[in-house]
Amino acid sequence: MEFVGRTDSLALLAAARERARAGHPQRVLVEGPAGIGKTALVRRFLRDDTHVLYGAGEEAESELAFGVLEQLLGRDGTGDGSGPGGGNGTRNGTRNGTRNGTGSGAGGRRWADAHAAGAALLEALDEAQGAGGTPDSDDRATRGPDTPRTSAPDAPGTSTPGTPAPNAPNTPIALVLDDAQWADHLSLQALTFAVRRLRADRVLVLVVVRDAEDTRLAEGLRRLFTADDAVRVRLDGLGPAELAELGGGMGVRGLTAQAAARLHAHTAGNPLHVKALLEQEGSGLLEALGEPGVTPPAPKSFTALVLAKLAACSSAADALVCAAAVLGTHCTPADAWEVAGADLLDEERRAADVLTALEEAVHTGLLAESPGDPLIRFPHPLVHAAVYHQLGPSRRAALHLSAARTVRDQAHRLRHRALAAAGPDPELATELAALGRKFAAEGAWANAAGQLTAAARLGPEPAAYEQYTLEAVECALLAGDVPDMGEVAQRIAQFTPGGWRSYLLGRLSLFDLDRAEALLADAWHRCDPAAEPVLGARIAGQFAALHGSMSHGAEMAEWADLAIRLAPDDTATDMIRVLRLTGLAMSGRAPQTLAELAPLPDPALATPAQLEELLGRGTLREWTGDLTGAVRDLGGVFGACHGRAASFRVVAATALASAEYRAGRWDDAIVHTDLALSLAADTDQPHIALYCRMLAAQVHAVRGAFAKAQAHARVARVYAAGGHVNPTLWAALAEAHLARAQGRPEEVLAALGPLLALAPRGDLEEPGTLPWADLLAEAWAALGDEKHAVQALAPYEVLATQRGHHGALLVAARARGTLEAARGDTVAAERAFRSGLKHAAHVEAPFDRALLHLAYGGFLRRAGRRTRAGEQLRTARDLLVRLDAPPDLGRCERELAACGLGPAGSAPEREPRSRGTALLTPQELAVARLVASGLTNRQVARELVISVKTVEYHLGRIFPKLGVDSRTRLTAALAADEPGPGSGRPGSGRAP
Repeated sequence: MEFVGRTDSLALLAAARERARAGHPQRVLVEGPAGIGKTALVRRFLRDDTHVLYGAGEEAESELAFGVLEQLLGRDGTGDGSGPGGGNGTRNGTRNGTRNGTGSGAGGRRWADAHAAGAALLEALDEAQGAGGTPDSDDRATRGPDTPRTSAPDAPGTSTPGTPAPNAPNTPIALVLDDAQWADHLSLQALTFAVRRLRADRVLVLVVVRDAEDTRLAEGLRRLFTADDAVRVRLDGLGPAELAELGGGMGVRGLTAQAAARLHAHTAGNPLHVKALLEQEGSGLLEALGEPGVTPPAPKSFTALVLAKLAACSSAADALVCAAAVLGTHCTPADAWEVAGADLLDEERRAADVLTALEEAVHTGLLAESPGDPLIRFPHPLVHAAVYHQLGPSRRAALHLSAARTVRDQAHRLRHRALAAAGPDPELATELAALGRKFAAEGAWANAAGQLTAAARLGPEPAAYEQYTLEAVECALLAGDVPDMGEVAQRIAQFTPGGWRSYLLGRLSLFDLDRAEALLADAWHRCDPAAEPVLGARIAGQFAALHGSMSHGAEMAEWADLAIRLAPDDTATDMIRVLRLTGLAMSGRAPQTLAELAPLPDPALATPAQLEELLGRGTLREWTGDLTGAVRDLGGVFGACHGRAASFRVVAATALASAEYRAGRWDDAIVHTDLALSLAADTDQPHIALYCRMLAAQVHAVRGAFAKAQAHARVARVYAAGGHVNPTLWAALAEAHLARAQGRPEEVLAALGPLLALAPRGDLEEPGTLPWADLLAEAWAALGDEKHAVQALAPYEVLATQRGHHGALLVAARARGTLEAARGDTVAAERAFRSGLKHAAHVEAPFDRALLHLAYGGFLRRAGRRTRAGEQLRTARDLLVRLDAPPDLGRCERELAACGLGPAGSAPEREPRSRGTALLTPQELAVARLVASGLTNRQVARELVISVKTVEYHLGRIFPKLGVDSRTRLTAALAADEPGPGSGRPGSGRAP
């Protein structure tokens, strides 16, 4: 199969090879645990290289003098020990030559010592570089390590990188020592001798080892390859996405993001263990990974090693380890010892004690403990799996029952009882279902799905099995943990017809709108809302979502309102209050809806229902132009929604990014679009983040990152191929905003064309929601088609006037001024632009204001009024500089130049990314602001949904960029570099 992942490591190796090509010899240390893929990485890196000297240590031959060096030099010491890359050597290289205590050198000469052998290796490297017989091939064995060579290497760069020719003057030679921890000591000394004397050689030396601190490595070699000027490539496990790719390459399909994440946690991403499990279990592994309460197995080879250790333990230590395995990956020693009582005879228990048994288990490497840590743990998840799966059914059931009596948490007690059950148990199934429904009422969807799945397994009757399964699938959907919706739908379709069945099939079919509507209608027909209000509310909620996907605002609000009235406390209609509020806003009632909302608490104190209303209120505030209030609401919601369903968190992050974009906080918007997209991908729900794709395309387009914008637009376009309204809308807007930023009006028209057929419903034209009529009108005007421009703009102007929406009236005035100027009606154009300036006084959105000033300034410049044009253009430039909007800033600078007015202001004003916080990436800026606000690294990690290590990494880059060495000074630096409210700096309290 194809090589998977390791792009960063390959980049490091490629950079080292290019330095070697230029005559700067490179030392590279590749390290990582057994099975992590070190040799595979080196092979992949060197697959196109034609001259590789390769040797590998073998544990059984570690005492064979010069054994590895013989591999490197080949049978006659001629340097033909090929290995990875273009050569045909095997994993262990060629093992020819004399195997006596002193080894053999070139021409059969014996090496008296490591220095002589090192000199032979240097000669082989000289010959491999094509340097034999030249003044450059002096006997370096006689030179000290600091003596430079007498002539310079050939000029670098005379061949194409990545396609070296054998023995070409600038072809770097790769020398690979694999499994260096098992190499013989004399070979290591010889290699050290040779490497120290490389000065201007085109040589890349790679030493591959499990641990650089291994005492079997020669100390001199360790110092060379851990020095500051050496390249160190540390390999950890593959990431979840790479494991999914690996599984696909091995024919195991359907490894979802969550299943891959669990496989990663189970194996630490070790490719050797993952491949062994995939080969051993096949698609059966997916079933184990899909059930959170089930421990996946360990590879048989790994299990054999663990069981050998377990067999050597005393009965007390064995019982303790097995009891700990039943309790999970970690537990207290007291709990494990209590559970182990079911496994020990009375006399065995009296003769032993927990600490002695624990010490034995730790000594054998089966358990781990640390001073001050109250928990004992398995040193690796696979050790836990190997121990657990070797338990027989009777012993495992007895230990689980003992655990159920020991643990204190109700959910854990029921889990152990369920795992101990040998068949249907109606009483236990009822208890599990009750707990699952309790979790569902709290919005703990993953826990609810686990309990209901267990209840279905233990349910004695088909009707109970089907009902519990339907509820479990719904909870799994809300948790974003349904690996294959098609397979689930096929299974549910076999159930007895009923309201729940049709409802859930409709929920699974939202990408087939006609089928979804028919199934939901059938569910509504089969349901008596008075007798089954919860089911009625869920069907109504899905009707609301269905109309929302078609941008039917009034119908969405009507169905959402019905769902809330039927079951106001039913959280399975997740985001139902958001749907109601946005539906009302889309149908023209945003101001009234905001006025009617009851006072809401701080997001940190809000109930789930109140958090939904805060999310809706923040969205409506953005649409009505209250960007400060919107960012405040939505930032609070995003910070407080960690326990909500993945879909809610994606919507919250996207809504916050949208408000930040309009408010001119573009760095923050980039961070939150990235977060939303990663959350959607992590839960295998990329379809819920299509609006976020559009938003990401928009913000990258105005920043001039056209390739990134295009990538996001391309994804949205793929989903639009299905013909559904919302994907079509997001793809069209993404492409249109990109084309506008690039100055391509014909592409704006091509992108927005599909919206013309959708617009007559009215919902897509509601001012403040999704402005696009101005883009279309300006594109028509730019291409000289004033008639179509008027047709595109006039309905939007009427609605904006009716609503009294200042932001919408501003963009409409800009488009009208541009249109009238294109018609040659300078009076009408002047009137439109001046009207826009009046509305701008009430608008927070800095980019909209900047584009108005830019368009007005361009009009005045073409009318010959350069002084007034300069005023408008300078205002536009100041806003665009602060926003860091290169495409439009470039247009503005060209207009100023046409006025005879060069860029004014100081250098820092003209180049916003040149100092201070401008040197930080969006992610670094987000971390810096949160740290400056007083959050700990762990709190920052939670807020941004990243690891603590990632926060530490960012701080390690932020401090030197800002020239600070403490969190206090970081706070001061941010305060000095980001002026307060009203200053106009992106990220400040108020936008420009």
